[in-house]
Amino acid sequence: MASTYCVIMAGGIGSRFWPMSTAENPKQFHDILGTGESLLQQTFRRLSLLTDPEKILVVTHRKYEAQVAEQLPAMPHRNIILEPARRNTAPCIAYAAYRIQSEDPEANILIAPSDHLISNESEFVRIAKLALNTAENSDFLLTLGIKPHRPDTGYGYIQFESQTEVDQEVKKVKTFTEKPNLEIAQQFLDSGDFLWNAGIFIWSLKTFKTELALHQADLFQNFEQGSALFGTEEENSFVNKIYPSCENESIDYGLMEKSSKVFVIPADFGWSDLGTWGSLYEHKELDNKGNALIGSKILSYESEGNIVRMPKDKIAVIEGLKEYIIVDTPEALLICKMQNEQLIKTFVSDVKLSFGDDTGI
Repeated sequence: MASTYCVIMAGGIGSRFWPMSTAENPKQFHDILGTGESLLQQTFRRLSLLTDPEKILVVTHRKYEAQVAEQLPAMPHRNIILEPARRNTAPCIAYAAYRIQSEDPEANILIAPSDHLISNESEFVRIAKLALNTAENSDFLLTLGIKPHRPDTGYGYIQFESQTEVDQEVKKVKTFTEKPNLEIAQQFLDSGDFLWNAGIFIWSLKTFKTELALHQADLFQNFEQGSALFGTEEENSFVNKIYPSCENESIDYGLMEKSSKVFVIPADFGWSDLGTWGSLYEHKELDNKGNALIGSKILSYESEGNIVRMPKDKIAVIEGLKEYIIVDTPEALLICKMQNEQLIKTFVSDVKLSFGDDTGI
Protein backbone atom coordinates (compact mmCIF):
# COMPACT_ATOMS: atom_id res chain seq x y z
CA MET A 1 0.00 0.00 0.00
CA ALA A 2 1.20 3.52 -0.78
CA SER A 3 2.29 5.77 2.03
CA THR A 4 -0.52 7.05 4.23
CA TYR A 5 -0.42 10.67 5.33
CA CYS A 6 -2.90 12.16 7.77
CA VAL A 7 -3.80 15.84 7.97
CA ILE A 8 -5.37 17.38 11.08
CA MET A 9 -7.23 20.66 10.57
CA ALA A 10 -6.71 22.66 13.76
CA GLY A 11 -7.19 26.32 12.91
CA GLY A 12 -10.75 26.91 14.12
CA ILE A 13 -11.84 29.05 17.05
CA GLY A 14 -14.83 27.04 18.28
CA SER A 15 -16.82 30.07 19.37
CA ARG A 16 -19.89 27.99 20.26
CA PHE A 17 -17.81 26.58 23.15
CA TRP A 18 -17.26 30.03 24.65
CA PRO A 19 -16.21 31.01 27.27
CA MET A 20 -13.87 28.02 27.53
CA SER A 21 -12.92 28.19 23.85
CA THR A 22 -11.49 31.56 22.85
CA ALA A 23 -9.57 33.02 19.92
CA GLU A 24 -6.38 32.77 21.98
CA ASN A 25 -7.01 29.22 23.23
CA PRO A 26 -9.55 27.35 21.05
CA LYS A 27 -11.38 24.21 22.09
CA GLN A 28 -9.07 21.78 20.25
CA PHE A 29 -6.36 22.56 22.81
CA HIS A 30 -8.62 21.85 25.81
CA ASP A 31 -9.28 18.63 27.70
CA ILE A 32 -13.01 19.15 27.30
CA LEU A 33 -13.96 15.60 28.25
CA GLY A 34 -11.74 15.39 31.32
CA THR A 35 -9.74 12.45 29.92
CA GLY A 36 -6.26 13.91 30.42
CA GLU A 37 -5.92 14.59 26.67
CA SER A 38 -6.94 17.61 24.63
CA LEU A 39 -9.14 17.01 21.59
CA LEU A 40 -6.09 17.63 19.39
CA GLN A 41 -4.05 15.07 21.32
CA GLN A 42 -6.86 12.52 21.05
CA THR A 43 -7.04 13.05 17.30
CA PHE A 44 -3.27 12.71 16.88
CA ARG A 45 -3.14 9.52 18.93
CA ARG A 46 -6.05 8.06 16.95
CA LEU A 47 -4.41 8.82 13.60
CA SER A 48 -1.14 7.35 14.86
CA LEU A 49 -2.95 4.01 14.59
CA LEU A 50 -3.00 4.53 10.81
CA THR A 51 0.49 5.89 10.09
CA ASP A 52 3.75 7.04 11.65
CA PRO A 53 3.81 10.34 13.57
CA GLU A 54 6.29 11.61 10.96
CA LYS A 55 3.47 11.40 8.39
CA ILE A 56 0.88 13.31 10.38
CA LEU A 57 0.60 17.02 9.62
CA VAL A 58 -1.33 19.70 11.46
CA VAL A 59 -2.65 22.72 9.58
CA THR A 60 -3.34 25.62 11.90
CA HIS A 61 -3.23 29.38 12.12
CA ARG A 62 0.26 30.74 12.76
CA LYS A 63 -0.80 32.09 16.19
CA TYR A 64 -1.26 28.50 17.44
CA GLU A 65 2.16 27.16 16.45
CA ALA A 66 3.49 27.02 20.02
CA GLN A 67 0.37 25.27 21.36
CA VAL A 68 0.51 22.57 18.68
CA ALA A 69 4.22 21.99 19.25
CA GLU A 70 3.75 21.76 23.01
CA GLN A 71 0.83 19.35 22.82
CA LEU A 72 2.30 17.08 20.10
CA PRO A 73 5.99 16.60 20.94
CA ALA A 74 6.08 13.27 19.04
CA MET A 75 5.34 15.05 15.75
CA PRO A 76 8.22 16.75 13.91
CA HIS A 77 7.96 20.52 14.15
CA ARG A 78 8.24 20.83 10.37
CA ASN A 79 4.86 19.07 10.16
CA ILE A 80 3.08 22.08 11.63
CA ILE A 81 1.70 23.90 8.58
CA LEU A 82 0.96 27.53 9.37
CA GLU A 83 -1.79 29.36 7.53
CA PRO A 84 -1.12 33.09 7.15
CA ALA A 85 -4.88 33.75 7.04
CA ARG A 86 -8.10 31.84 7.66
CA ARG A 87 -9.57 30.79 4.33
CA ASN A 88 -11.79 27.82 5.25
CA THR A 89 -11.04 24.17 4.49
CA ALA A 90 -10.42 24.15 0.72
CA PRO A 91 -7.20 26.23 0.79
CA CYS A 92 -6.17 24.53 4.04
CA ILE A 93 -6.40 21.07 2.48
CA ALA A 94 -4.75 22.19 -0.77
CA TYR A 95 -1.80 23.59 1.20
CA ALA A 96 -1.34 20.30 3.05
CA ALA A 97 -1.60 18.33 -0.19
CA TYR A 98 1.20 20.30 -1.85
CA ARG A 99 3.42 19.91 1.19
CA ILE A 100 2.81 16.14 1.12
CA GLN A 101 3.55 16.07 -2.61
CA SER A 102 7.02 17.44 -1.89
CA GLU A 103 7.67 14.32 0.19
CA ASP A 104 5.66 11.63 -1.61
CA PRO A 105 3.74 12.27 -4.86
CA GLU A 106 2.15 8.79 -4.60
CA ALA A 107 0.66 9.36 -1.13
CA ASN A 108 -2.82 8.53 0.06
CA ILE A 109 -4.24 11.14 2.42
CA LEU A 110 -6.80 11.16 5.24
CA ILE A 111 -8.00 14.57 6.45
CA ALA A 112 -9.75 14.99 9.81
CA PRO A 113 -10.86 17.85 12.05
CA SER A 114 -8.98 18.27 15.32
CA ASP A 115 -11.97 18.61 17.62
CA HIS A 116 -14.22 15.60 17.02
CA LEU A 117 -14.99 12.75 19.40
CA ILE A 118 -14.70 9.13 18.28
CA SER A 119 -15.37 6.61 21.04
CA ASN A 120 -14.98 3.35 19.07
CA GLU A 121 -11.45 3.77 17.77
CA SER A 122 -11.04 0.18 16.53
CA GLU A 123 -14.06 0.57 14.24
CA PHE A 124 -12.76 3.94 13.07
CA VAL A 125 -9.43 2.32 12.14
CA ARG A 126 -11.21 -0.45 10.23
CA ILE A 127 -13.31 2.02 8.24
CA ALA A 128 -10.35 4.34 7.64
CA LYS A 129 -8.21 1.49 6.30
CA LEU A 130 -11.04 0.42 3.99
CA ALA A 131 -11.28 3.99 2.70
CA LEU A 132 -7.53 4.30 2.20
CA ASN A 133 -7.38 1.01 0.32
CA THR A 134 -10.31 2.09 -1.86
CA ALA A 135 -8.67 5.45 -2.56
CA GLU A 136 -5.45 3.78 -3.64
CA ASN A 137 -7.22 1.49 -6.09
CA SER A 138 -9.68 3.97 -7.59
CA ASP A 139 -10.08 7.60 -8.59
CA PHE A 140 -12.66 8.25 -5.88
CA LEU A 141 -12.92 11.12 -3.44
CA LEU A 142 -14.14 9.41 -0.29
CA THR A 143 -15.82 10.75 2.81
CA LEU A 144 -17.16 9.09 5.93
CA GLY A 145 -20.84 9.42 6.77
CA ILE A 146 -22.25 8.73 10.22
CA LYS A 147 -25.43 6.68 10.52
CA PRO A 148 -27.88 9.11 12.16
CA HIS A 149 -29.81 8.18 15.28
CA ARG A 150 -31.84 11.37 15.67
CA PRO A 151 -33.12 14.16 13.38
CA ASP A 152 -30.30 16.56 14.17
CA THR A 153 -30.52 20.01 12.58
CA GLY A 154 -26.92 20.91 13.43
CA TYR A 155 -25.26 18.58 10.91
CA GLY A 156 -24.97 18.48 7.16
CA TYR A 157 -26.38 15.35 5.48
CA ILE A 158 -25.14 13.06 2.71
CA GLN A 159 -27.57 11.01 0.63
CA PHE A 160 -26.17 7.86 -0.95
CA GLU A 161 -27.29 5.59 -3.77
CA SER A 162 -28.16 1.98 -3.01
CA GLN A 163 -25.83 0.32 -5.51
CA THR A 164 -22.17 -0.30 -4.64
CA GLU A 165 -19.02 -0.01 -6.70
CA VAL A 166 -15.88 -1.71 -5.43
CA ASP A 167 -17.07 -2.79 -1.99
CA GLN A 168 -20.52 -3.26 -0.47
CA GLU A 169 -19.68 -0.65 2.17
CA VAL A 170 -18.70 2.00 -0.39
CA LYS A 171 -21.67 4.00 -1.67
CA LYS A 172 -21.98 6.58 -4.45
CA VAL A 173 -22.96 9.98 -3.13
CA LYS A 174 -26.23 11.31 -4.52
CA THR A 175 -26.67 14.68 -2.78
CA PHE A 176 -25.25 16.90 -0.05
CA THR A 177 -27.63 18.96 2.10
CA GLU A 178 -26.61 21.66 4.55
CA LYS A 179 -28.21 21.84 7.99
CA PRO A 180 -31.93 21.13 7.42
CA ASN A 181 -34.91 22.12 9.54
CA LEU A 182 -36.36 19.57 11.95
CA GLU A 183 -39.09 18.34 9.62
CA ILE A 184 -36.67 17.65 6.78
CA ALA A 185 -34.12 16.11 9.17
CA GLN A 186 -36.82 13.69 10.33
CA GLN A 187 -37.58 12.79 6.71
CA PHE A 188 -33.88 12.14 6.14
CA LEU A 189 -33.76 9.88 9.21
CA ASP A 190 -36.85 7.94 8.14
CA SER A 191 -35.61 7.40 4.58
CA GLY A 192 -32.59 5.35 5.63
CA ASP A 193 -30.33 6.64 2.87
CA PHE A 194 -29.00 9.78 4.55
CA LEU A 195 -25.91 10.11 6.74
CA TRP A 196 -24.41 12.86 8.87
CA ASN A 197 -21.45 14.54 7.19
CA ALA A 198 -18.47 13.90 9.48
CA GLY A 199 -16.05 16.13 7.56
CA ILE A 200 -13.46 13.34 7.22
CA PHE A 201 -11.98 12.91 3.73
CA ILE A 202 -9.82 10.23 2.11
CA TRP A 203 -8.23 10.21 -1.34
CA SER A 204 -5.02 9.72 -3.24
CA LEU A 205 -2.97 12.84 -3.83
CA LYS A 206 -3.20 12.33 -7.59
CA THR A 207 -6.99 12.07 -7.57
CA PHE A 208 -7.33 15.14 -5.36
CA LYS A 209 -5.20 17.26 -7.68
CA THR A 210 -7.04 16.05 -10.77
CA GLU A 211 -10.43 16.87 -9.29
CA LEU A 212 -9.23 20.17 -7.83
CA ALA A 213 -8.01 21.26 -11.26
CA LEU A 214 -11.42 20.42 -12.75
CA HIS A 215 -13.65 22.06 -10.14
CA GLN A 216 -11.51 24.66 -8.37
CA ALA A 217 -9.23 25.85 -11.16
CA ASP A 218 -8.23 29.12 -9.48
CA LEU A 219 -7.26 27.43 -6.24
CA PHE A 220 -5.38 24.73 -8.15
CA GLN A 221 -3.44 27.29 -10.19
CA ASN A 222 -2.61 29.32 -7.10
CA PHE A 223 -0.76 26.37 -5.58
CA GLU A 224 0.41 24.64 -8.76
CA GLN A 225 2.44 27.63 -9.91
CA GLY A 226 4.70 27.20 -6.88
CA SER A 227 4.60 23.42 -6.55
CA ALA A 228 8.40 23.14 -6.72
CA LEU A 229 8.75 25.51 -3.73
CA PHE A 230 6.93 23.36 -1.18
CA GLY A 231 9.25 21.71 1.28
CA THR A 232 11.94 24.34 0.58
CA GLU A 233 12.95 27.56 2.31
CA GLU A 234 10.89 29.50 -0.22
CA GLU A 235 7.60 27.85 0.74
CA ASN A 236 6.59 30.37 3.41
CA SER A 237 7.12 33.48 1.30
CA PHE A 238 5.24 31.89 -1.61
CA VAL A 239 2.28 30.87 0.56
CA ASN A 240 2.20 34.25 2.26
CA LYS A 241 1.86 35.81 -1.19
CA ILE A 242 -0.91 33.60 -2.60
CA TYR A 243 -2.94 32.63 0.45
CA PRO A 244 -4.78 35.92 1.06
CA SER A 245 -6.07 35.80 -2.53
CA CYS A 246 -7.52 32.29 -2.12
CA GLU A 247 -11.31 32.27 -1.98
CA ASN A 248 -12.78 31.57 1.45
CA GLU A 249 -14.47 28.28 0.64
CA SER A 250 -15.12 24.89 2.22
CA ILE A 251 -13.91 21.69 0.61
CA ASP A 252 -17.50 20.41 0.76
CA TYR A 253 -18.90 23.19 -1.40
CA GLY A 254 -15.81 23.83 -3.49
CA LEU A 255 -15.06 20.23 -4.47
CA MET A 256 -17.19 17.46 -2.96
CA GLU A 257 -20.55 18.87 -4.12
CA LYS A 258 -19.23 19.41 -7.66
CA SER A 259 -17.26 16.25 -8.39
CA SER A 260 -18.84 13.12 -9.90
CA LYS A 261 -16.23 10.94 -8.21
CA VAL A 262 -17.52 11.27 -4.62
CA PHE A 263 -18.27 8.16 -2.56
CA VAL A 264 -19.19 7.68 1.08
CA ILE A 265 -18.68 4.89 3.58
CA PRO A 266 -21.50 4.67 6.16
CA ALA A 267 -19.99 4.34 9.61
CA ASP A 268 -20.95 4.08 13.25
CA PHE A 269 -17.97 4.58 15.54
CA GLY A 270 -19.32 6.79 18.32
CA TRP A 271 -18.81 10.08 16.51
CA SER A 272 -19.67 13.60 17.62
CA ASP A 273 -18.35 16.88 16.32
CA LEU A 274 -18.56 18.32 19.87
CA GLY A 275 -19.72 21.55 18.30
CA THR A 276 -21.79 22.79 21.23
CA TRP A 277 -22.16 22.45 24.98
CA GLY A 278 -25.30 20.44 24.29
CA SER A 279 -23.35 17.89 22.27
CA LEU A 280 -20.86 17.58 25.13
CA TYR A 281 -23.73 16.94 27.53
CA GLU A 282 -24.62 13.83 25.53
CA HIS A 283 -21.19 12.33 26.15
CA LYS A 284 -20.70 13.03 29.84
CA GLU A 285 -21.67 10.82 32.75
CA LEU A 286 -24.75 12.26 34.46
CA ASP A 287 -25.73 12.35 38.12
CA ASN A 288 -29.10 11.04 39.33
CA LYS A 289 -30.78 14.31 38.29
CA GLY A 290 -29.35 14.28 34.79
CA ASN A 291 -26.69 16.91 35.46
CA ALA A 292 -23.30 16.79 33.73
CA LEU A 293 -20.92 18.21 36.32
CA ILE A 294 -17.36 18.94 35.16
CA GLY A 295 -15.28 20.04 38.13
CA SER A 296 -14.25 18.53 41.44
CA LYS A 297 -16.25 20.67 43.89
CA ILE A 298 -19.76 21.15 42.52
CA LEU A 299 -22.92 20.68 44.60
CA SER A 300 -26.39 20.79 43.06
CA TYR A 301 -29.77 21.08 44.76
CA GLU A 302 -33.17 20.79 43.12
CA SER A 303 -31.44 21.11 39.77
CA GLU A 304 -31.72 18.82 36.76
CA GLY A 305 -30.61 18.51 33.18
CA ASN A 306 -27.79 21.06 33.48
CA ILE A 307 -24.23 21.05 32.22
CA VAL A 308 -21.88 22.77 34.63
CA ARG A 309 -18.17 23.28 33.99
CA MET A 310 -16.07 24.88 36.71
CA PRO A 311 -12.32 25.26 37.25
CA LYS A 312 -10.98 22.12 38.92
CA ASP A 313 -10.82 23.32 42.53
CA LYS A 314 -13.44 26.07 42.48
CA ILE A 315 -16.46 25.47 44.71
CA ALA A 316 -19.84 25.92 43.02
CA VAL A 317 -23.34 25.52 44.42
CA ILE A 318 -26.20 25.29 41.91
CA GLU A 319 -29.79 25.48 43.19
CA GLY A 320 -33.12 25.44 41.41
CA LEU A 321 -31.91 25.41 37.81
CA LYS A 322 -33.22 23.19 35.02
CA GLU A 323 -31.54 22.64 31.65
CA TYR A 324 -28.95 25.40 31.86
CA ILE A 325 -25.38 25.73 30.62
CA ILE A 326 -23.11 27.15 33.31
CA VAL A 327 -19.45 27.67 32.43
CA ASP A 328 -16.95 29.56 34.56
CA THR A 329 -13.44 30.56 33.49
CA PRO A 330 -10.98 33.11 34.92
CA GLU A 331 -12.07 35.58 32.23
CA ALA A 332 -15.81 35.02 31.90
CA LEU A 333 -18.97 33.39 33.26
CA LEU A 334 -21.76 32.02 31.03
CA ILE A 335 -25.24 31.15 32.31
CA CYS A 336 -27.54 30.25 29.42
CA LYS A 337 -30.61 28.10 28.87
CA MET A 338 -29.57 24.96 27.02
CA GLN A 339 -32.35 25.48 24.46
CA ASN A 340 -30.79 28.84 23.57
CA GLU A 341 -27.21 27.67 23.09
CA GLN A 342 -27.33 28.73 19.44
CA LEU A 343 -27.17 32.30 20.79
CA ILE A 344 -23.66 31.84 22.22
CA LYS A 345 -21.98 33.09 19.03
CA THR A 346 -24.16 36.20 19.31
CA PHE A 347 -23.13 36.61 22.95
CA VAL A 348 -19.47 36.52 21.90
CA SER A 349 -20.05 39.23 19.30
CA ASP A 350 -21.91 41.36 21.86
CA VAL A 351 -19.13 40.96 24.41
CA LYS A 352 -16.58 42.18 21.86
CA LEU A 353 -18.84 45.06 20.87
CA SER A 354 -19.43 46.09 24.51
CA PHE A 355 -15.99 45.52 25.99
CA GLY A 356 -13.58 45.56 23.06
CA ASP A 357 -11.67 43.00 21.02
CA ASP A 358 -8.89 42.81 23.61
CA THR A 359 -11.02 40.83 26.07
CA GLY A 360 -9.15 37.63 25.14
CA ILE A 361 -12.24 35.86 23.83
